[in-house]
This record gives sequence, structure tokens and C-alpha cells, in this order.
Amino acid sequence: MKTFSPKAADLTHNWYIVDAQGQTLGRLATKVATYLTGKHKPGFAPHVDGGDNVIIINAAQVGVTGNKLADKMYYHHSGYPGGIKETNLATLLERHPTQAVEKAIAGMLPRIACKPTACTASRSTLAPSTLTLAKAP
Repeated sequence: MKTFSPKAADLTHNWYIVDAQGQTLGRLATKVATYLTGKHKPGFAPHVDGGDNVIIINAAQVGVTGNKLADKMYYHHSGYPGGIKETNLATLLERHPTQAVEKAIAGMLPRIACKPTACTASRSTLAPSTLTLAKAP
């Protein structure tokens, strides 16, 4: 029996809608990263782009355990000497609620095969909580 290697014609990119309301941030990020990379499919191959598309709604209502709202810090640098900036998770969720979810998902994606900025930008969409989804007839 030969090893199965998926071709471009064999791939289908499904759409998933994930509601983040009340879910733990890390557990949500692992589920979405699994969908984005395609590891939930039986024909997974790391060299083929077989991931699915994900829409995340209610990203502002994501939950965390413990004292992470005050203790978890996010860092970025302005490029100038002494220009390191830090923000805790509570402030980040107030100002940019989708950015916390994006950073968590990007941290769970492989850096070589699927660059975090490319995968999260093209495959996951963070929808506002006012979005209403209607079923197609």
C-alpha cells in the first residue's frame, strides 16, 4: 500500500463558525489552529495547504482562568532605544478585543509551514458580536 499524498484537486476548504463567548482563550485558540492547519482531517499532510476557513464571533467575551487578566503581558517594540511597550490582557481586551484572540491563535500555528500572519489574515475572520447569521434557504 502506498502512502497517500493529497493533491490540490483532493482538497476542500470548509467554513467553520466558532462562538468565543464564555470559552477559555487557550482552548479556543487550539481548536481554531487545528482547523486552520487542517490537522483534523484524515488526509492531513504538513506540506499541503489543507486547512479550513474560520469565522470567530463574540471575541470580546472570551474568558481566561486564574489571574491572567492582570498578570498576562503582551509586549511590542517601537524600534527606538528603550521603546518597549507592555500591555496586560485586561487592557488589550478593552481596547482591541479581537487582537488577543489573534495573538493566541498565531502563537499556536507553526512558524515555518504556515506563517501566523498569512494564515490568520487569510483564513480566520473575527466578526463583531452584532453579526447575525441567517440560514440559507
